[in-house]
Amino acid sequence: MVLRFGIFGFFSAIVLTFGPAAAAEAKVAVAASFLATAEELALAFEAITGDHIVLSAGATGALYAQISQGAPFDVFLAADNERPRKAIDEGHGVPGTAFTYAVGALVLYGPSLDLTSGTRLLRSGAFGHLAIADPQTAPYGAAAVSALRVLGIYDALVPKLVIGESIAQTLLFVESGNAELGFVAPSQVIGKAEDRWWRVPPGLYRPIEQDAVLLRTGEGNPVAAAFLAFLRGGEAQAIVRRHGFDPAP
Repeated sequence: MVLRFGIFGFFSAIVLTFGPAAAAEAKVAVAASFLATAEELALAFEAITGDHIVLSAGATGALYAQISQGAPFDVFLAADNERPRKAIDEGHGVPGTAFTYAVGALVLYGPSLDLTSGTRLLRSGAFGHLAIADPQTAPYGAAAVSALRVLGIYDALVPKLVIGESIAQTLLFVESGNAELGFVAPSQVIGKAEDRWWRVPPGLYRPIEQDAVLLRTGEGNPVAAAFLAFLRGGEAQAIVRRHGFDPAP
């Protein structure tokens, strides 16, 4: 049996506002895996421009569902390249504005387990629960399923899976003890003991190319365009690297 948990409503999101109330702003839908990085990027952007960014975080698929139903976001920072392309194809995104802003990676994290060899631990099954983000809506969840399938252990581990709505909730399950370990992003384990997380070999899943796109609702917003230009620049890409992502190709 696969356990599924939900703590956020469909239109709920983590909303963080940066900068003074009088400043111009752009509303950015951001994949949960990139939230901490986006917070730092928003602060750096504000320091340069005086404008501020409103961040709404969630699973990429759930955010896209909101966008397709008219949610007033200006920019979409997805955790894949599929949804930004889909946004353009379905008329929600501005053609020619999509680009890869970061390349993600998958890590296995268990604060009470020795993860010197993640493969050995996964194959042993010596744990009660394994948390992953919903593979239908979260690209990191899909990558986790791919890794387990390539290792040939997915079917055996299905009864142990705990499914979170997003990668942020997946980390919450692990840190609260509802699962002994889980698949998360490198940005979520920075600073944690190195023997408590394992970087999954990239050959076990497709590269997680994370694309940005200007949405139709933000087409006339100069702050949205400026933020996307900033995201391509050297200062922003240095922040991206510092948070454990590979820079855009």
